[in-house]
Formats: sequence, structure tokens, C-alpha cells
Amino acid sequence: MAELREAIRAATRATTTFGYGPRFLHSTGQFHKGGPKVGRFLQLLHDEPADVEIPGRPYSFGTLEQAQAIGDVETLRELGLPAQRVRLEGADSVGALRALTATIKGWT
Repeated sequence: MAELREAIRAATRATTTFGYGPRFLHSTGQFHKGGPKVGRFLQLLHDEPADVEIPGRPYSFGTLEQAQAIGDVETLRELGLPAQRVRLEGADSVGALRALTATIKGWT
């Protein structure tokens, strides 16, 4: 993740912050909800290989995570902040993150 942040900074000259979810807006988002409307947001998603049922609920943990991720991006957009979602593909999340980093490094 640190290498990805460095690549984004090199490509955009932007300062980066990092939050880990689900529900990153609940913890780090307070920083972005108040004050001036600045920032560009990139949400990375990766599906776990095995989903887990939530006892007594008609949905799984993976479904809950996806709903929270959608809500986080929609909240940023409703505040007028640009936000994009990227789904990392494949079973190897680290490899997918490295591929995204290489793509961004190619922009500079």
C-alpha cells in the first residue's frame, strides 16, 4: 500500500491518506467530511475467497461489506468530492495491488 501511495503522489503531486474498511468513513472519514471540499478518493475492493454467513440475517458478511463500501463512496460523492471504486481481481490481492501500482507508475 505504501508503494501505491508513493506512485499516486508521484503521478498527481497529491498528499495521500489511507484508511482500511469496511466503514472507513466512520473512522477516517470525519477528517474529510468537515472543512474545505478537497480531496480525491480511491476505494479499493477485493472479494474474500470465502464468504461468511451472519447468523440470523438474510445476508452474508461479504454482502454487508459491499453495501458499506457503496455507502461510503456515495457519501463522498454527495459531499461533492470525487470518488472512484476499483475492484482488485483475482485470488492474489497483493499481486493485484502491485499491478495497479505498476499501472499508475506508468502514468509518470
